[in-house]
Amino acid sequence: MTGVELPRVLFDATSVPADRGGVGRYVDGLLRALSGVHDGLTVVCQRTDAERYARLMPHAEIVTGPAAVSHRPARLAWEQTGLPLLAQQHNAQVIHSPFYTCPLRASCPVTVTVHDATFFTEPDHYEKARGTFFRSAIKTSLRRAARVIVPSKATRDELIRLLDADPTRVDVAYHGVEPEAFHPPSEDEKARVRARLGLADHDYVAFLGAKEPRKNVPELIRGWVRAVAGREDPPALVLAGGNGHDDEIDKAVAEVPGHLRLLRPGYLRYADLPGYLGGALVAAYPSHGEGFGLPVLEAMACGAPVLTTPRLSLPEVGGDAVAYTGESAAEIGRDLAALLDDDARRADLGRRGYERSREFTWDQSADVHIAAWRRAIG
Repeated sequence: MTGVELPRVLFDATSVPADRGGVGRYVDGLLRALSGVHDGLTVVCQRTDAERYARLMPHAEIVTGPAAVSHRPARLAWEQTGLPLLAQQHNAQVIHSPFYTCPLRASCPVTVTVHDATFFTEPDHYEKARGTFFRSAIKTSLRRAARVIVPSKATRDELIRLLDADPTRVDVAYHGVEPEAFHPPSEDEKARVRARLGLADHDYVAFLGAKEPRKNVPELIRGWVRAVAGREDPPALVLAGGNGHDDEIDKAVAEVPGHLRLLRPGYLRYADLPGYLGGALVAAYPSHGEGFGLPVLEAMACGAPVLTTPRLSLPEVGGDAVAYTGESAAEIGRDLAALLDDDARRADLGRRGYERSREFTWDQSADVHIAAWRRAIG
């Protein structure tokens, strides 16, 4: 990508959270792929991220936003006033906003990433205020942005079906996966993670993600109980990732029989994720629906056999290299048990998932973004 002529783009990375969840992985991966472009890119970020992006993009101009942008209300206000002013100061041809919202008035075209449409298709899975905010933001961005970038054809199709989005202004840019960060782990990497989790040589089923209703964690817990309760040496269930607002999780945990082991370690170190995902018997992700499904792709890249649902974008990511299940505890339990009993199938899924994951690269995503920015300026 070195030497690609890039429009003068102001990339607003102030929305990236400190925990480096999905939006952080997207922004970091995309900017790393764009780092070979020496000219034309200015990145504005929170002060705590300035050094990180300076290392990641040594040829880009890194600008720090006001300290207040670490708080969402202040960031949203600054987005409408300070960001357009910054674009003028840097003579930007395009402003790119990577997380649903964008400035409504700017002196140059604005492009925005809309990550999923589940705020419309699964409204009950979001807190009322959050759902209302993001539904409004998506509608506004579809009206105001010169181009809208989405991570899957499913998300594009849902925006067209539900909100009458103009298909000629929507670009599909699949997410990528960093092979240096997500790879089939060594035995030492697996052992280190098991030791940190207190599992020793104990087998486990892995989940990685926020504990939000859309992720279907309570039914995963109940399905895992159905799949393993009668086994002589039942594998543990490990629920890694940030806390969410799913009150049903504690109820499901309370139902777990005393002889089964369930762990909730919270966030794992980034360096431990290959050992965690690749060391699992199964990486389970029975979501009600995703805009892309980055945890599925990352688990595939680590050589883990994946069990997920055929909802929205997930078949675009998994193809025939993952196992599919339904969303109920009965279906999850049945299909998880079948996988646990079939060593050969798990090994085959691990191999095929890894090979398929290599088709998703941030370089390809960067190419689509650059094309969208060029279209935005005509």
